[in-house]
Amino acid sequence: MGNPSYDTATARGLWGWINARFPLEKMLKEHVTEYYAPKNINVWYLFGGLALFVLVLQLITGIFLTMSYKPSATEAFASVEYIMRDVEWGWLIRYLHSTGASAFFIVVYLHMFRGLMYGSYRTPRELIWIFGMLIYLALMAEAFMGYLLPWGNMSYWGAQVIVSLFGTIPVIGDSLAEWIKGDYFISDITLNRFFALHVVAIPLLLVFLVVAHILALHEVGSGNPDGTEIKKYKDANGIPLDGMRFHPYCTVEDVLAVGVFLLIFCGVVFFAPTMGGIFLEPPNFEIANPMQTPPHIAPVWYFTPFYAMLRAVPSAFGTQIWGVIVMFAAIVVLFFLPWLDRSPVKSIRYKGWIPKVALALFAVSFVVLGYCGMKPPSGIFPLLARIFTGVYFVFFLGMPWWSRWGRFKPVPERVTHNAH
Repeated sequence: MGNPSYDTATARGLWGWINARFPLEKMLKEHVTEYYAPKNINVWYLFGGLALFVLVLQLITGIFLTMSYKPSATEAFASVEYIMRDVEWGWLIRYLHSTGASAFFIVVYLHMFRGLMYGSYRTPRELIWIFGMLIYLALMAEAFMGYLLPWGNMSYWGAQVIVSLFGTIPVIGDSLAEWIKGDYFISDITLNRFFALHVVAIPLLLVFLVVAHILALHEVGSGNPDGTEIKKYKDANGIPLDGMRFHPYCTVEDVLAVGVFLLIFCGVVFFAPTMGGIFLEPPNFEIANPMQTPPHIAPVWYFTPFYAMLRAVPSAFGTQIWGVIVMFAAIVVLFFLPWLDRSPVKSIRYKGWIPKVALALFAVSFVVLGYCGMKPPSGIFPLLARIFTGVYFVFFLGMPWWSRWGRFKPVPERVTHNAH
């Protein structure tokens, strides 16, 4: 006589057979069909799902690109040209991937800004924020490694500049820069190790971090624009009174968001894939040339705010170490955001004018720094970079004080939006 549980599972067909051996149905219930999201989430809460969609898009297009790409200093540029000209639909796959990189950072930056607005990093969601920041760091590493792979002239010199920054670290700098390159200069071995990291190591890390991010989110529950906790009020069955099933209500909204996103995204891919040199710079359509420096070396746009901070600090005693410290500190300080914010309320909705102005100035500073980073370090741009670098750090380092200033509105006990 067989095991009753397995016999029952067999009677339910293939679905039951699978669930008797793998908790598929249980996971779907916990994370999709019986996971409850707040009823009052708005359009700002769609960017997390869009980021996941773009990640899948990048993984799929990346797999197809590796089928024709050759990670060799003598063949890399030609293989990209081959993909663009001779591989069937190769041009589309390449532009989907290159535009997808910029789209990834756009939705991630908007996702992070939503966290700043509604205090999504506050108790009990500190670990969600930490995982999110680790995803951001991994994404930056992934983008940097991938930027070198086309072996264009801007890719080559951009990598040369960024890797050389590690050489400014006292004592270990030169050895560290040499270890990253695998040689005394950017060469074939550098391209090979960047390819391995870009295609295998970092994507695995990204997937792991995204899964951890989602599991941590579903453990404590999603935040909402009011900053309330929907798990506080439940009915007799333990269902949050202010919650709605993630499926079908949120999944329908996510599908609609993906549709709108694809309309815009495909418009860029088909009509402006280089975005006037912002997404793909003109020098990157020329093969890497160690003997010919581009007129203006700058990283791709999503790194330019931090690049502007690097250049904002004057070189002292012939070294850029202080600029490098400022640049890395601008990223590290984000990890401490849950403990810097001392506001009595989470959401921007119930804060006074001082926190609102501070957040607006931070957003402006980030955009202006990004613009300054794309421009040559001359004229008014160095001054603007210094001013807004100061604004950026004042926002974070002054947060323990200014976040408590002003009048705060009372936060409602329940969400303030009616059900769909």
